[in-house]
Amino acid sequence: MEIRKVQITGGSSFVVTLPKGWIEAQKIHKNDPLGLVVQPDGTLLVTRDITEGQFQREKSIAITGSEDPAYVFRMLVGSYIAGYTTIRLSSKSRLPAPIRMVVREFTQMSIGPEVVEETDTVILLKDLLNPAEMPFDNTIKRMFVIVKNMQLDAMSALERRDAGLANDVMARDNDVDRLHWLIARQTNIILRNTSLSRKMGISPFRMVNTYIISRIIERIGDHAVRIVENVKRVADYPGDREVVSAIKKADALALSLFDKSIVLFFKGDLKGSHANIEHVKKLEDLCGEINAMVMVKDLEGAVYLRYITESIRRSGEYAGDISETVINYLVGEESG
Repeated sequence: MEIRKVQITGGSSFVVTLPKGWIEAQKIHKNDPLGLVVQPDGTLLVTRDITEGQFQREKSIAITGSEDPAYVFRMLVGSYIAGYTTIRLSSKSRLPAPIRMVVREFTQMSIGPEVVEETDTVILLKDLLNPAEMPFDNTIKRMFVIVKNMQLDAMSALERRDAGLANDVMARDNDVDRLHWLIARQTNIILRNTSLSRKMGISPFRMVNTYIISRIIERIGDHAVRIVENVKRVADYPGDREVVSAIKKADALALSLFDKSIVLFFKGDLKGSHANIEHVKKLEDLCGEINAMVMVKDLEGAVYLRYITESIRRSGEYAGDISETVINYLVGEESG
């Protein structure tokens, strides 16, 4: 760290000189404008970027023809989440059909990237979404609504043995994933361009905690998918009303914990979040009772019913994790 003393010129202007090495590295000349941004922690950011626009970053992916399409897909997702605004796939020979299919699948599953140029050997993807147009809070609320309805429909599928509804729940998980990817992308972009956090009205500290909550919601959605996967496995076995009723009761409790965790996050309720965590134990006890009931009854497909109960338990525990994250965030804000 370089220490510079504050000087006064003209009787009222405070002046601090800038390091010569930094000036030369940034190729700054006399009378060039610089931006000064006050950070939430009180530090001052000096930047050449006075437009507050999104940094343009390009990622190039070379295709030799032998790449696994799944690997290319993960490279595309990784580049998107890392915050690249342009992704170029190129090959010395014609791009294989499986690679083109992967690109199409990626654009359908992500928010923003579109193919803007395509030839036999090159595919150019460009992000057309301004990250500031998708507030973090709105995305979290949408993720919550989707996952909550996935969980509710999973219980309906169990009660009615409805394979079609189960498939629909599984399909909706893609919507949750793409929203989580968007939050992960915005988080990485803001970490590289701190002025964007001010433009979006969110502090970097809240942004990081919002990303953590987004990840937890995505995992709750994954458990809704596991529930319907096991619902399809028990479809051929006779149902037991007492067990199904108990499972629905446990799911209602898990959803209540989930609902409260999100409401308390937006309210910034420290004590309410603590109380929500304390209620998770009740769900764990209830799920234990259901598993014991299933074993006593010696039901066909008992293992799948236990898997369903386990996913409900994990969903409730994840709701508790959200409340723990809220407490950590609120305590951190107080100390700041």
